[in-house]
Order: sequence, then structure tokens, then C-alpha cells
Amino acid sequence: MARKQNPDAGTRAAMITGAIASIRENGVAATSFADVLARSGASRGSIYHHFPGGRAQLVEDATRSAARWLDREIDRILETRDVAGALRAIVDLWRTTLEQTDYRSGCPIVAAALGPDAGTRDIAAASFTAWRAVIASTLIDDGATPERAGSLATLVVAALEGALVLAQAERTSRPLDVVVDELVALCDCSPSA
Repeated sequence: MARKQNPDAGTRAAMITGAIASIRENGVAATSFADVLARSGASRGSIYHHFPGGRAQLVEDATRSAARWLDREIDRILETRDVAGALRAIVDLWRTTLEQTDYRSGCPIVAAALGPDAGTRDIAAASFTAWRAVIASTLIDDGATPERAGSLATLVVAALEGALVLAQAERTSRPLDVVVDELVALCDCSPSA
């Protein structure tokens, strides 16, 4: 027997998806209910029905949703590849999004980290911490010491996010390519490295 879909859940999910798109393109401060409603097709009356805490709740829920998705994607990529392959796969994921949006869409977690809302900054910080932990764990599995793995993981996240910002600004994926090549060389933890 097929489960009935709750139409309210669809509207809420569409609003969160619209908010994530707006955050990626415009940042947290410029994400408005009007933009989210236009992107989601939701009615104005659905705003406080789904987000009684207002805009702050919508932006936090959208940031949390984006963080969960990115956390799962990074975990999945790192589970199936070595560090070099994983870094290239992460860059390819971002490259696809950049090219599909004509370089307008950046990382929603960076946008959240730079936004004015403490709640979204906290979610971003937790997400960055999780990414560094899983990258460090993979580096340790590849032969790095825990201390070195932690330092490299911080560098990887900072460099990839910075390359993403450069790629947006320059409207080319070249910064991603340059940074991933350098990171792959730097993260080679084989005994001869």
C-alpha cells in the first residue's frame, strides 16, 4: 500500500529548497520570504504555518538541511575513494553546481558562516568541524599522523571553500582545479611522501 504524502511536508520542503538556493546565490542577509515564496511556489499564508519562528527559523532550517546533505555527500565520497579521489570528486560536485548556475551558486555553509544570524553561523561551524573530522580520519587511514591529519583537514576545507569563492568571482572553475591539484600533492600520505 502506498503511503500518502503530506502536502504540508511538500510545501515546507519546497520552501527550504528555495531558501537554500537563495542563500547560495544571495547570502543569508539577502534571503527573504518573498524570494523563497517565488522560488518555491508556496502561498504567503504558508510562511508562519511552516516557520512560526519567522525568517530566522526558515534560514536556520535551510542551513541545517543543506549541512546534512553536504555532510552525507562528503561522507559518501570519502567512504568510496582515497583522499586524492575524494578531493577531486568534491571539486567535481561543486564544479557541476557552479556551471549549472552560471557561477551564481556557492556553498550555503560558507554563506551561513558569513551571515548575520548566530544560529546559522553555529550550524556552519558544526558542519565545518564534521567535514574536518571525516577528512582527518581518511588521512589517518591513508597514513598521516593524527596531528598532521588534523592540520591538513583544516587546510583542505579552507582551501576548497576559498577556491569555490574565487571560482564564483572569476566565473571559472580554474581555481578549483589549481587548488585540488596542490591539495592532492600535499595530502599524499604514502610512506615515500
